[in-house]
Amino acid sequence: ELLLGARLAASGGRRAWTRTALTALGVGLGVALLLLAAAVPDADRGRQQRELDRLDLPMGDLRPADNTLLIAYLGVLGDYDGGELRGRLLQPEGPRAPRPPGVARLPGVGEMVVSPQLREQLDAPDGRVLRELLPYRVVGEIGDGGLAGPAELAVYVGSDRLAASIPSGNGYGGNSGIWRVRDFGGRTGVSGGLDPVLSLLAFVVFAALLVPVAVFVGAAVRFGGEARDRRLATMRLVGADVSMARRIAAGESLLGALLGLVVGGLLFLLAGRLVEQLSVQGLSFFAGDLMPSPAFIVAVVVAVPLAAVGVTLLALRAVTIEPLGVARAARPRPRRLWWRLLLPLAGIGLLQPLIGRNLAEGGDTLRYVTTAGVVLLLIGIAALLPWLVEAVVRRLSGGGVAAQLAVRRLQLDSGTSARVVAGIAVAVAGAIALQTLFSGVERTYVVDTGVNPARAQFHGSLGPGRSALRPETVARRLEEGGGVRSLAVYDQAYLSARGAALTVAGCDVLRQLARIGRCREGDVFMVDDGSPLPRPGQRTRISNRDRWRIPATAQTVQPRPFADSGFGVGGVLATPAALHGIVPDDRQIVVSGTLDRRDPEAFEKLQISAGAIDPRFSVATLLSERVDRDFARMRRMTLGGAIAVLVLIGVSMLVGGLEQLRERRRLLAALVAAGTPRATLARSLLWQTAIPVALGLVLAIAIGSLLGAVLLQVVSEPVSFDFGAIAALTALGAGVVLLVTAATLPALRRLTRPDGLRTE
Repeated sequence: ELLLGARLAASGGRRAWTRTALTALGVGLGVALLLLAAAVPDADRGRQQRELDRLDLPMGDLRPADNTLLIAYLGVLGDYDGGELRGRLLQPEGPRAPRPPGVARLPGVGEMVVSPQLREQLDAPDGRVLRELLPYRVVGEIGDGGLAGPAELAVYVGSDRLAASIPSGNGYGGNSGIWRVRDFGGRTGVSGGLDPVLSLLAFVVFAALLVPVAVFVGAAVRFGGEARDRRLATMRLVGADVSMARRIAAGESLLGALLGLVVGGLLFLLAGRLVEQLSVQGLSFFAGDLMPSPAFIVAVVVAVPLAAVGVTLLALRAVTIEPLGVARAARPRPRRLWWRLLLPLAGIGLLQPLIGRNLAEGGDTLRYVTTAGVVLLLIGIAALLPWLVEAVVRRLSGGGVAAQLAVRRLQLDSGTSARVVAGIAVAVAGAIALQTLFSGVERTYVVDTGVNPARAQFHGSLGPGRSALRPETVARRLEEGGGVRSLAVYDQAYLSARGAALTVAGCDVLRQLARIGRCREGDVFMVDDGSPLPRPGQRTRISNRDRWRIPATAQTVQPRPFADSGFGVGGVLATPAALHGIVPDDRQIVVSGTLDRRDPEAFEKLQISAGAIDPRFSVATLLSERVDRDFARMRRMTLGGAIAVLVLIGVSMLVGGLEQLRERRRLLAALVAAGTPRATLARSLLWQTAIPVALGLVLAIAIGSLLGAVLLQVVSEPVSFDFGAIAALTALGAGVVLLVTAATLPALRRLTRPDGLRTE
């Protein structure tokens, strides 16, 4: 009978083909997204492994040799594109110097090797700023093995000035920003891993994004149910009993599910080719990274056909298939509530014992139990929504003609509309829970820097290291480049006495760093910031080399608030004359100031000026908060997954809506022939969608907020809600449904033509 059902679906005429194709498309979309979501964790591990393979950390006190390479940060790019551009200066010290992964040959002086994405931006008409920041000749591209992802911006620049900038007596550069390596990488596995909270968050994100997909796969296998039931009545007429008819129906669904697996696999392969062209806030993957585990592929291949057969047999329980037609109870039994409540209650039951537990000690067991609780709560929405819609529409009456048509249709069959809407309700509930959880843990991963951007807008540094540059020269060249409104430039080194910092600048600059009254050349000040300070009159060394005696007349002063300057300065402040001509060997040039707000390219001009002074010169905008990198990456991945789920929901709902219209074409055509305006039918379709959507979103808000609150307690964070975000997510879900419904309206005119009354 299964084979006969499959043959009927494949050779039953245009309508049978259409139903099978729609089922295959719906299942295929779900399978493709399931495979993509399952592939993302392994893809991210691939990204991290490539990042480990190109690690260029200092290797201790390594001496120059023919197989060593000097490396420095290309500081001028530090804040370009939000800090997403990775740049290095390279100077080989011999013919056997190592090459970074993905680099065929080391660039020479004035040359650079770039990533393909960076080359595109350099060649683009709007790449002027980038070309001025990187005025070097491109001699090659970085291969895939040297990039975290295809959209990464990366560059290696050749240099011959690094060796001369290392402080004397310093074998590998120390804290000079220049270091020496003998090879790259040398590590395997993902370094460090996520902390317990982020690891749990990753599991929750995975569950919240996949459950809506599973709900849609379940709905897709029921496309065209009414036409299928009429075909089964024909089979009863030629001698099939009830059990045989149900097995034939299972065979039809099985063919659609199997074709859906094929379609899903093809869509997954196509998505793998397209994914290299996509980037979500700097996060991208290579096509080869997107490979789900074999166990998951086997699980999908087995579970989808079984689910298709199970859902079909379950749907036929309330249908009586007789030789002369299909009978459905005019007043079907009310749906039972008790077993539907068991799902969310079981989810809460799994999550409640985890409240207050130590996440680090719980390990994978805690994460798996949490995931199971999340899945049960979200599936509970799909189970509760049909009961809720039925219970509400049973009591509705009155209204206009369009509303009455919609309500009557829902009273006759509320399950179909509820199933179509269940996916969006589950997606919104998952999004609300994730938003609540992200907002709750954000205070841990988004740190207030204490900077007041209105008073300090950029900060930069060059070194430490040997340099002939003087602070006044740096200030003049930065001011000549434009974009700067106020500027403070000073030298900074360290004293051997108690490791105190030594800041050298003129009186005007020192007054910006500390509360200094009277100041003249030759004065020295001690900043009382709570850290240990050397004594006035004490002998010390500057950068462990030059001897210097702190004047006995050194005054103690208070530091200025951190927010005023964007950096804290402690230790000893000295005017240049107080050093008696000493120029620290291991010194750092530091700049800070504000930008000209009237110039939209002010910061870009500052970057270009700094890069012209020295490509190691790092200049960055000061922000009021700093976001943890892993947290930001997870938030980006969640955003990308949510976009994919919404697209799937929209496409699947469109397919389902068109299938419902196709099955009801005779009824709709009859209504139009009887004088019902098409506009009234269109409004009835909107009402028929709006009622289940409204109920589904109410349920989504309730369960999503409950889930978010419980998860916050699991991670030991206080419960709080972002009602603005909840309202926005709810509106987004409603908007997707209404847009999809509006997209089906053009088909309504075609299906309500007089030829829609024809039947076979």
